[in-house]
Amino acid sequence: MKLDRERLRQLQAQEEERFARERPRSQGLAEQAREHLTGGVPMSWMVKWPGPFPVFVEEAQGAHFTCADGIDHVDLCLGDTGAMCGHSPAATVAAVREQVVRGITSMLPTADAAIAAGELSRRFGLPQWQFTLTATDANRHVIRYARHLTGRAKVVVIDYCYHGTVDETFAVLSPEGTTVSRPGNIGAPVPLDQTTVVVPFNDLASMEAALAGGDIAAVLLEPAMTNIGIVLPEPGYHEALRALTRRYGTLLVIDETHTLCAGPGGCTGAWQLEPDVVVVGKTIGGGIPAAAFGLTSEISARVQASVELPDIDVGGVGGTLAGNALSMAAVRATLTQVLTDDVFAGMEVLAERWADGVQGVLDEFGVPWHVTRLGCRAEYAFSPQPPRTGGEAAASDDFELQQYLHLQALNRRVLLTPFHNMALISPATTEADVDQHTVAFREAVQALFG
Repeated sequence: MKLDRERLRQLQAQEEERFARERPRSQGLAEQAREHLTGGVPMSWMVKWPGPFPVFVEEAQGAHFTCADGIDHVDLCLGDTGAMCGHSPAATVAAVREQVVRGITSMLPTADAAIAAGELSRRFGLPQWQFTLTATDANRHVIRYARHLTGRAKVVVIDYCYHGTVDETFAVLSPEGTTVSRPGNIGAPVPLDQTTVVVPFNDLASMEAALAGGDIAAVLLEPAMTNIGIVLPEPGYHEALRALTRRYGTLLVIDETHTLCAGPGGCTGAWQLEPDVVVVGKTIGGGIPAAAFGLTSEISARVQASVELPDIDVGGVGGTLAGNALSMAAVRATLTQVLTDDVFAGMEVLAERWADGVQGVLDEFGVPWHVTRLGCRAEYAFSPQPPRTGGEAAASDDFELQQYLHLQALNRRVLLTPFHNMALISPATTEADVDQHTVAFREAVQALFG
């Protein structure tokens, strides 16, 4: 089915006119913000939201937010998983309020830290944990430890992966199959082939070829790709990958920052994976900055035995605000009272309802796109079949089409993540929230193809 690009641009213009007409307060705030904020936003990615200016948020609660113009929205982005628990969950808010008056940060431990680490250990099966403020920090620290312990220089990452702003991960495969800098990579410190080897997801032959050279400290990957759309592992992939990393003496690092959607212990728990290290971030603090990485007992013991005490604060691992009292209170409350084991079943049911609603629209109009779900996360993409690699997922992307669909949904009071067509279900999301998206999506598809 061919997409009429001229029709798409006409629809986009109509949605932009409606967006501006209905949001004068946000427009005024955006104009005011440009005086002192680059691009009019406090963080550069925010310029990627669809429309001529971003929506300014007045209040967010549960699975909804209200903008500066008083419009209520269903939030299916949820801070790109940062608010997967829902906005301002009551138990997290209570813990933060209690802690903030007792002290925010002191570079000393609190009792909450051990409770939070114990809960993470129960979920992911790794006994030793350290806390950071972001998953980016955690991934950086883990890569340093892997190089330190193995004496090897390089890491393997997956083609079109994303692991935060970690230099080594901004690499992709060239058409010739070599490791090159990802398009748009800003200020790369060295050519990426000096630090990184890129392999496609689900490609065990390429993985073994990369590991066989003997210079790979760690394989860093998501258990299912999420930041180029959802790409699921093929049967047997993880078992074979684990065997390969053990055979070649390479650490296996699984980044569960987005794949915590798969269950209380992410894919590691749901699929009984056996990584050397797990990284998890965003969600665990209920919206308060927090992340963590877990280690096997052996890896933890090797780190402690090989890092001298006088040098422990100057090796590039750690951070003054990491493990602060406020973050630890938030993580403890979020894991033990909000994002508990029993809430995931209901979240998955609603994610399946969302995916079924989208698939029903695609079937009704004969549109050759597909829908993929991973736990309480679901997403549609512009190819007939689900991709098996990040490269295949990237090849089917369509930024112009994506911008229209997101703006159209936003004008119908539904927010999707700006980077792809993802919906995330929180404990506070309802059937009505999900169905509101289905109605909006049907209207968009009918306008494009009806």
